[in-house]
Amino acid sequence: MKKKKFDLERTLYAVLAIGCFFLLWWFLTTFTAVKETTPGPVAVLKLLGESFFKPIGGKVITGHLLTSLRRVLVGFSVATLIGIILGIAMGTSRWAEAIIKPIFELLRPIPPIAWISLVILFFGIGETSKYILCGIGAFTNVTLNAYTGAQNVDPELIGCARMLGTSERDIFFRVILPSCTPQIFAGMQVALSTSWMAVLAAEMVGAQEGCGWMIQRGSDTLNITLVMVGMIVIGIVGMLLAALMRTIERRLCSWNIMEE
Repeated sequence: MKKKKFDLERTLYAVLAIGCFFLLWWFLTTFTAVKETTPGPVAVLKLLGESFFKPIGGKVITGHLLTSLRRVLVGFSVATLIGIILGIAMGTSRWAEAIIKPIFELLRPIPPIAWISLVILFFGIGETSKYILCGIGAFTNVTLNAYTGAQNVDPELIGCARMLGTSERDIFFRVILPSCTPQIFAGMQVALSTSWMAVLAAEMVGAQEGCGWMIQRGSDTLNITLVMVGMIVIGIVGMLLAALMRTIERRLCSWNIMEE
């Protein structure tokens, strides 16, 4: 009962906070000089509703959204798989750490946006470049968290498993992988957000569809209302993606949450 009451209160506070935000937005765009350059919430929400039926550059807003999501999910999935393998390899093997970590540490500080020009130069402005940029955005966080999680596995658990005659294969799948899974999911949450930002930046440079293209289209035509529609959609989708990832984590790592 206490948990249900807390969830209800949290939902009410969230609705109240969003309502206050829109109220402040309406006040600033109605009674201050901000109204000269910034559209109000009514105009933005009206265009948002119309965009579900009226095409923007050949597609309605759901078409642009699905295009961006497809690019993110493909790049994110491939980068997550590669990042988990490399991260766990570095965390469990001294040889892998000695070979891979220097290169990883050299590339890690470079933001995904910095790769846009090189990726487009080598792979063009097609879908491949979008997938690669999304993958770059996700790769660093997943790899780093997988590496940290594998390094922090309790050595006593591994020692006990070996003393009981457990094979190295079973030690990996029954001890190391479950122990670093919560850390991996923490990295995947950040990676998904970074990948989402990367595809939007890529779509602003070389694309004919997608949420990032919508914002760039609004900027090129001085349609600030369209720009803000794109921003709202991006924010809502980013929030939903983060919530989805947390839900998956709770299901797959329920044992870890129960212990906490």
